[in-house]
Amino acid sequence: MDDSLPIVNPHQVPQAPADSGPAHEAPVEIRVYGAPRAPVPQRLPVAPRTRGCASGAGIGSGMQAGFRRLPEWLKVKLPGAGEYAGTKALLRSQRLVTVCEEARCPNLGHCWERGTATIMILGDLCTRRCGFCAVAPGKPNGYVDWDEPRRVGEAVAAMGLRHTVITSVARDDLADGGSTIFARVIQEIKHRSDTVIEVLIPDFRGHRADLERVIEARPHVINHNLETVERLHPVVRPSARYARSLELLQRVEQSGTGIKTKSGLMLGLGETHDEVRQALTDLVAHGCDLLTIGQYLRPSPQHLPVVEYVHPDRFAYWGAEAEALGFESVASGPLVRSSFHADELAGTVRPGESSKAAS
Repeated sequence: MDDSLPIVNPHQVPQAPADSGPAHEAPVEIRVYGAPRAPVPQRLPVAPRTRGCASGAGIGSGMQAGFRRLPEWLKVKLPGAGEYAGTKALLRSQRLVTVCEEARCPNLGHCWERGTATIMILGDLCTRRCGFCAVAPGKPNGYVDWDEPRRVGEAVAAMGLRHTVITSVARDDLADGGSTIFARVIQEIKHRSDTVIEVLIPDFRGHRADLERVIEARPHVINHNLETVERLHPVVRPSARYARSLELLQRVEQSGTGIKTKSGLMLGLGETHDEVRQALTDLVAHGCDLLTIGQYLRPSPQHLPVVEYVHPDRFAYWGAEAEALGFESVASGPLVRSSFHADELAGTVRPGESSKAAS
């Protein structure tokens, strides 16, 4: 029995000017899972996410409660220099959400000072409750902002970036997983800019048609994070599947489009040396080109505790090991995140070059 219903969300769909581009199209009919309700997002309270999924999977993983004092190598300066203010003002004027803020990224100041930011589409409420993620959980209830692709395209053009990263919350309430908006955002950016487009996507619950919709929009890089080793998946990513994430990367690699594949791992959650090596081997075997490895940092007492602050020397070791295994490019360090210097990792710019396009 189909538990979804069709919905066309009329919110925020202004009359489009004649030159607004291919992405500014009328809303389409997207099925929404669950009982019929008004498409009004509903934020949920943040319950403790330290014990795995509701079934109890992941309990006994070796994680201990409590906070650990940050070592010196994880301390960052306060933001405010360079292009920080301009980046913030532009994002606010376009009413755009960034994963930099929602996920409490420690590199926010550094990246915004460079004039770059990772835009998060499809709202600020995630339908999943991963044990590591600071993005607020909630029920979007099928709400879709059909004007968002235009605003994203305008913001990217105004920022003048040579490399752009777009990500999203998980939208398991939508039958298409949000892939239609992903495709429209890519189209709108292409209409307004020559930037290299990287998208960091959810797993779309393994639905092939949703992934193909994004592939057909032809971004230059498709990123999907494995996040952790196979044993810890039930507690770290209870709504995801290790094998499903690997399969997604393999489908992109086998699409024949030339789209680069990218993934990322967090360390410090209790993984073993052999488990990390196996994850790297699995990623290479499934066609992953680019890799980030960073330290897990606990966003709040409601999230999974940090088991270990991994020393920078060990990050250097894993970076060298990953390159030896066959990754095209690797960024490995305590403060590395999925989008950190993504332009350099993908080869869009050389280290030290400006991320801004020449005016």
